[in-house]
Amino acid sequence: MSIEVLNESGVTVEEKRLGDLARHVLDGLRVHPLAELSVLLVDEDAMTELHEKWMDEPGPTDVLSFPMDELRPGHMPGGSDDDDAEPGLLGDVVLCPAVAERQARTAGHGTRDELELLCTHGILHLLGYDHAEPDEHKEMFGLQAELLDSWHAARR
Repeated sequence: MSIEVLNESGVTVEEKRLGDLARHVLDGLRVHPLAELSVLLVDEDAMTELHEKWMDEPGPTDVLSFPMDELRPGHMPGGSDDDDAEPGLLGDVVLCPAVAERQARTAGHGTRDELELLCTHGILHLLGYDHAEPDEHKEMFGLQAELLDSWHAARR
């Protein structure tokens, strides 16, 4: 699995740990082992620009996802249901550590935990999960919690 983590935010972040988390999430969702993912950390100005351009909403946000090949968990190219398919390009998850830090304080946990939550959330969006409807919200946030719990258990 090719996971690239680029930190252009100016904030010190554990890039390797985010890459390891992304691998854990993708492995847990049975994504093809040769799929590609990019995680980009940006400052508030860059995130504001992306948020306004792509979501038509003002100001910075915490995470944005830009899917590429519309891969879905459990039905990944190259999996047992499609042995001849090629791996795909998942897309990009963009995180804003400055926004994550503020949210972490409000939530009562550390910035690292907030970035891990947001990275997991962004990956789920790349894989087609959403939370606009109550049943979607329940499924996505339940899976997000399950993946983060297994991540933390594996790190003990």
